[in-house]
Amino acid sequence: MKTLLFSPAAYNLAETTRCIEVAKACRDDFIIRFMSYGGEFTSLITEAGFEHHQLEPLVTPEKAAHIYQVDQGKKLGYFFTRAEAEAQVRNELALFEQVKPIAVITGFNLSNNISCRAAGIPLVWLTHSTWLLGALLEAGLMTWPDMLDFPPLNWLPDKALVWLSKRILSITNLILRPYSQVVTDYGQPPFSNLEDVWTGNYNLLAEPEAFCELELPPSYHYISPLIAKLNLAVPEDILQLPKDQPVVYFAMGSSGQPQIIAKIIEGFKDRTYRVIAPVAKLLQGQEVDIPENVIVTGWLPAHKVNPLADISVIHGGIGTVMTACLAGKPVVGVSMMVEQEANIDCLVRKGFAIRIRKNRLTPEKLCQAIDALLGDHEAQRKAQAFQKIVQDSMDPASITKFFMTTFG
Repeated sequence: MKTLLFSPAAYNLAETTRCIEVAKACRDDFIIRFMSYGGEFTSLITEAGFEHHQLEPLVTPEKAAHIYQVDQGKKLGYFFTRAEAEAQVRNELALFEQVKPIAVITGFNLSNNISCRAAGIPLVWLTHSTWLLGALLEAGLMTWPDMLDFPPLNWLPDKALVWLSKRILSITNLILRPYSQVVTDYGQPPFSNLEDVWTGNYNLLAEPEAFCELELPPSYHYISPLIAKLNLAVPEDILQLPKDQPVVYFAMGSSGQPQIIAKIIEGFKDRTYRVIAPVAKLLQGQEVDIPENVIVTGWLPAHKVNPLADISVIHGGIGTVMTACLAGKPVVGVSMMVEQEANIDCLVRKGFAIRIRKNRLTPEKLCQAIDALLGDHEAQRKAQAFQKIVQDSMDPASITKFFMTTFG
């Protein structure tokens, strides 16, 4: 059989679980191998029964924090230095020689775009439509980002802020400089923009076609939404949670900002909700006064726990969004990154979500949004209608069909 090489950024939960779900759908028809630069979630790969090659330079917890800060616009700089990018590409090419993959599948390992070009191996990118930021702005399917939400910029009219957003996107291309320098060493043209570096020969959208409604290039293909299915038990105190008050599911994936999470947790004090919050990992090192009505846990099997709630409060990562939509309940979004903001905007347009800009977040605004949606029967109806669309698109056979048709 031919070999598929999966290359997740294993410091990110959603990224890792997406690759694992695709690998599971392909394991009967291909030899499956994984590679990564390390990270908290590499154990999920081996637990799923897949062989894992760990390459250097390793992504330490400190490095992962740096990457998130740059990605969230909190810090200026590069994801990786030129020397790190050179080492990544060199080690990937050596691994390609060893395992001889028919294709490489990634979701955020930017170096793969260089090594695959150099080796002539097709690159499959697990992506979502809301990464096409420029196209979203042009189509009016995205509001101006939270990074511009501070005085005096946010005093400008929306039209001016959208124009400024387009200019900001061109400036953020500077983070690609190390990769553009390295790719030319292999006789390839430099990357022109962010979308160029995170676009593969094939791009798989793990979302229903009705999610964003953006017209897409022919290299994009819809597959089943990829829901993380962690092999963990649901704690008994959650299973036995009383239903005398509305239940809130509060999740921020692995990219949530600790200060914002702490503010939200403390804001639930004395509110008439019961809150399930799998955010313990993100609160490490924070002094947080956890209210009695909030259960803070480690990672949970979200596909089992989210449906127990009446409403979801989430950051807007595509996996968390699809899981919330599959639960069929309204959503309040407080996003950490631009594409997460665009994901929540998609649900706002569908009529069952409210997005709060993170710079404007207060406990009062959050709870007002929760109360508004809990009392909005039309929003609940629309959430259930989109739940049916997501359910109908949950088809692992669509993943198998793509890989067998393309590489089988």
